[in-house]
Amino acid sequence: MSRLARFLTRMIFLRFAVILLGLSAFVLTLEVVGFLTDVLRIETNPLIAILAYCAARLPGVLSLFLPISLLLALLLSMTELSYRNELTAIWATGISPARLIIKLLPLALGLGALHFVVMDQAVPAAAPFLRTWGIGDYATRKFDTQGQDPVWIRSGNDLMRAESVSADGNTLTGLTIFKREADGRLNAQIFADDAMRSQGQWVLNNTVTYFASGDQPSRIRQLVYDGPMRLANSQIASPEEMTLSELSGFIANNGFGVRPAYVYQTWWFKRISPVLVALVMVALCVPLGTTFKRGGGLGKIFVAGVVLGFSYFLIDGVAMTMGEIGAVSPWLAALGPALVFGAIALGLLARTDHV
Repeated sequence: MSRLARFLTRMIFLRFAVILLGLSAFVLTLEVVGFLTDVLRIETNPLIAILAYCAARLPGVLSLFLPISLLLALLLSMTELSYRNELTAIWATGISPARLIIKLLPLALGLGALHFVVMDQAVPAAAPFLRTWGIGDYATRKFDTQGQDPVWIRSGNDLMRAESVSADGNTLTGLTIFKREADGRLNAQIFADDAMRSQGQWVLNNTVTYFASGDQPSRIRQLVYDGPMRLANSQIASPEEMTLSELSGFIANNGFGVRPAYVYQTWWFKRISPVLVALVMVALCVPLGTTFKRGGGLGKIFVAGVVLGFSYFLIDGVAMTMGEIGAVSPWLAALGPALVFGAIALGLLARTDHV
């Protein structure tokens, strides 16, 4: 990496970190103040309760603001460089905007990878805690641990009904399994006191199986369910809180009957998009730097960059909604906005490549 590339990467990354942490701290503070009564119920020690809630919410907040922070950091850096005439010096050395974008590729790829890890690992890991606490938006997604709302599950041809589900989603109580033939005819009915997930399988305890053929009921103390059983009620199967491998599993099993497969396909493509989004942010902001003039026009260009960036996030939200309802192809809903704004960035770059 050249000295210029290290200088720009360090400059942009420092501003990115400050903006991201500042936005995250502000949002978490507002949430804690707004839901303080519920937050304090997490632990008897108020400080531990607040820290636990912030730790669980931090991945979701970081995932939301990471691309916005990168956009603002890039615009702020380009503005500062232009105001100090450092951009003019960079162009004078013969470095074109395209070459400058190439020098920032490691930064874009690194932040894109960071965004992917946060979305794919940190957010799903924190989701069970948030659903258990049921604070704020998670109040409607809180696990029903009192058996008030039965949980229906589909696994291949089989249907299942559980009276309740544990907070972590690994234990079902009052389980009934309706084993069916491919044409929907009932083959057998299994009753179990509870079922526990163990090493990727579900172990049923104290089971009684009744057969449609009229054979004697079978009573087995412990039975391993032989189907591709996957707990998939509307609370647990929120696509935005699933890992890439879990999304692939739902796609392969046609959504387990919870939601159409295209919903999970849309989020699968969305999950692999962070690197592309980071590249688009860099490609949009660098060409704008060529039009900066010392002492004038900085505010207008900064606002133009912000408008372009936030227009992307608005269109991206609309596209994801259309993908979830099946109005457009999953890949187009998830990647289309990035591809469109990437084309806009290429157009800007073509006009400013020679300064």
